[in-house]
Amino acid sequence: MTDRWKERYRARVVSWTAPADANRRRALAGSNRTGVSQLYVWDLDSGELTQVTDRPQGTVSGSISSDGHWVHYVEDRKGDEIGHWVRVPAAGGDPEDLTPELPLYTSDHLASSLDGKLLAFGAAMDDGFTVFAAPDPAAGLGGEARPLYRSQSLCDVVAFDASGELLYVLSSERTRRARYSLLAIDVRTGETVGELWDGPESSIGRVTPSPIPGDSRVIATSDATGDRRPVLWDARTGDRVDLPIPEGPGEVIPWDWSLDGGEVLLCRIQAAVQELSVLNLESGEVRRLDHPPGVYGYFGETGTWFADAGNIVAQWQDAAHPATVVLLDAQTGHPVRELLPPTPVPPSRPWHSVTFDVQGGVPIQAWLVTPEGAGPFPAVIDTHGGPESVSMEAFAPRAQSWVDHGFAVLTVNYRGGTTFGRAFKESIWGHPGDLEVQDMVAGRQWLVDQRIARPDQVFLTGWSYGGFLTLHALGTAPGLWAAGMAGVAVADWVSEYEDENDVLRAYDRALFAGTPAEKMDAYVKASPLTYAHQVDAPALIIQGRNDTRCPARQVELYEARMRELGKPVEVIWFDAGHAASADVERAIEHQGAMLDFAQRVLAGRGGSAPRA
Repeated sequence: MTDRWKERYRARVVSWTAPADANRRRALAGSNRTGVSQLYVWDLDSGELTQVTDRPQGTVSGSISSDGHWVHYVEDRKGDEIGHWVRVPAAGGDPEDLTPELPLYTSDHLASSLDGKLLAFGAAMDDGFTVFAAPDPAAGLGGEARPLYRSQSLCDVVAFDASGELLYVLSSERTRRARYSLLAIDVRTGETVGELWDGPESSIGRVTPSPIPGDSRVIATSDATGDRRPVLWDARTGDRVDLPIPEGPGEVIPWDWSLDGGEVLLCRIQAAVQELSVLNLESGEVRRLDHPPGVYGYFGETGTWFADAGNIVAQWQDAAHPATVVLLDAQTGHPVRELLPPTPVPPSRPWHSVTFDVQGGVPIQAWLVTPEGAGPFPAVIDTHGGPESVSMEAFAPRAQSWVDHGFAVLTVNYRGGTTFGRAFKESIWGHPGDLEVQDMVAGRQWLVDQRIARPDQVFLTGWSYGGFLTLHALGTAPGLWAAGMAGVAVADWVSEYEDENDVLRAYDRALFAGTPAEKMDAYVKASPLTYAHQVDAPALIIQGRNDTRCPARQVELYEARMRELGKPVEVIWFDAGHAASADVERAIEHQGAMLDFAQRVLAGRGGSAPRA
């Protein structure tokens, strides 16, 4: 077997872009151009990318100031995601701590006001969340971060309104689950001046404020109908309007608001396939964009935005083409030109959407890719992370590497994931792992029934929550799997809760509807550690020493229990956090270890199996 699979990993791509809100000729970009994911400032006029971070563990996320002159990111300790927001100039330079007066915290988003005077972020620490507002150092005003809002439940900063007077915050305080209302907070007084809430069973999300100063409206999603749909809400008047969209299946998500405030970029997602359109707010007309098929956006939902009145910057990829940034005509959706192309890669196999039913007649969508020739093949069932995520027809070096080595791959969009409706997403709440494993088992049976997979050569793999599902299925559905290969996994929810960062701890409280002290039976029932004695197939785990999402100790406990029981288990440790793939060569090393592990398992079974 050639090493062409490694060439796909080494493709240099811009994986996402995010514009400066007040200067859309400049954007922040994430790229692996150096071999490690770092942040870059992208000048749309010249096309130049200026690297602004060079951290050994990589930098996978950040924000750009509204004027495009500064880049912000969390400076942490070897990828542990606990630290302080810092800023660096767009031209590059040394980082400056924005909150030296605060203890260390975990934070996902930082907002910058259009006038450049204020910053805001949500900080998770001490088992709670605090939303802070701080003077932007670029404004020369001085002063420290001051708290505007506190909660013990999940919450996050969204953005300022265009005037910088209101700060929009998503809060789960009303429900204490992963269901949110939208708060509009007066930046000066800290008072809540408005709230968008559609009741305790629904959730607000994907919020974009109007770009017009003095306009306190936002476009957001509500899943009150069961599927996410766009709504228009005025924070000061309380007026709420469901936006007119054509009837049809799937979820419709607003991605961006045009610079003149007249149009909204929409994405309909149905069966993990995207369709872009533009809504004219004055006429109510929706024009469907005739764009090429594929995936638009990072993780399926970010990276595509209005560049100016006539064009859309789009993040595009499909199973055969790595991520690229293209310019689309905003009227037609037709590609105008490629802006930030990837480096060439070897040919890749196409993915095909398939559907199979699980018990009760619930349809499960999945993506299938097979080697050339007729099956059955050894096969891999891959599960995405999250769980609140979705697998789309994206370029996936990991999947293609399995195909290069003769494996079929089925990527399952299991229950608990997003874009299939609220009931689908929330069905796993309180008992994670149960329904997802049922979906994986049904996927295996479908592969065997279709003569795609050999029944004794079906492997499991996944990273993060997908790593949890790999270990959980090995223990709760024994007798079905050749082996499991888990990356940065959850092995024990109880010790996980004790060691993880405050954001994930709050998420676990929402997922289980309580702490381990309150819901111990549920935490234990959902833990792969509980079922180690039932595992009858080899397990490989790849885990980060500095991971605070899936901490090290809970995997050490799982490994010790497996060895105590005489079960075959291998653990590979690396010195970084949860973002294992930020370093390209490390990602290649990890995938190589999985390929070698699977081939050793097959060799131990005689290298082949009778046809099903």
